[in-house]
Amino acid sequence: MVSVVSDLAFDAKGVAAEFVKARRTAGAFTQYPGAVPADLDSAYRCQDEAIALWSDSIAGWKVGWIPEPLSQKYGAQRLVGPIFKSSVQHASDDATLEAPVFARGFAAIEAEFVVQLAKDAPANVTEWTTETARRFVQSMYVGIEIASSPLANINDFGPAVVASDFGNNAGLLLGAEIVDWQSRSLESLHCETRIDGVVVGRGSAAAVSGGPLAALAFALRCNARRGRPLRAGEYISTGAATGVHPVGAGQTAEAIFTGVGSLKCVTVPMTPVTTA
Repeated sequence: MVSVVSDLAFDAKGVAAEFVKARRTAGAFTQYPGAVPADLDSAYRCQDEAIALWSDSIAGWKVGWIPEPLSQKYGAQRLVGPIFKSSVQHASDDATLEAPVFARGFAAIEAEFVVQLAKDAPANVTEWTTETARRFVQSMYVGIEIASSPLANINDFGPAVVASDFGNNAGLLLGAEIVDWQSRSLESLHCETRIDGVVVGRGSAAAVSGGPLAALAFALRCNARRGRPLRAGEYISTGAATGVHPVGAGQTAEAIFTGVGSLKCVTVPMTPVTTA
């Protein structure tokens, strides 16, 4: 991990403005744009500032895993980041979608199980289990998270830096619905990821620690404590089931979910976006 100095000089608003500027211009960073956040609370303050600056509505949230020993250091096993409406695409088995990524930054694809909420989560409930979370699920889908950031080595800095830049998310591709997910074992929800036709990872819903509902429970808990309770219709991308697979612009990625369907995309360079 990159050796950095973090202190009280962290400027959540200033860092957020720099990341938003870079995302709007399809730019890139060779280093973090300021002092790094010392903890996840600081990182989420930065994320909140950036959300306020971003001219798009939130369609859901990505959940990322924090491995040991970083989870002990930061006091959490997962982190969240917003997924914006304009970055959500609906896929089919026979279509190849274009997935914009930061060509000079970080880019990866992740095969994921995605849940959609049936109803608003109560704003005053901050404790969630997999079973209480289950009651709020409308549907489960297969999907691909497009992980991308203007900061090329973002993952080297640790989870607080990842959380500070929208959780390193740049989009979500939604595939087929898993209509029988309630009755299936986690191990039976198998998936495989290919890049340019080469298998780079295999896994299942069991590879998501505790299963997709554990990730949903975390998102419900984390966002309630931030004053951002999850809303009906939002998508929660629950974590990499076959691993995090770096890609470059121009590569083709495919996620195949046995007995459910597949998604295919080609990564393309991010282009500047207009602002409201």
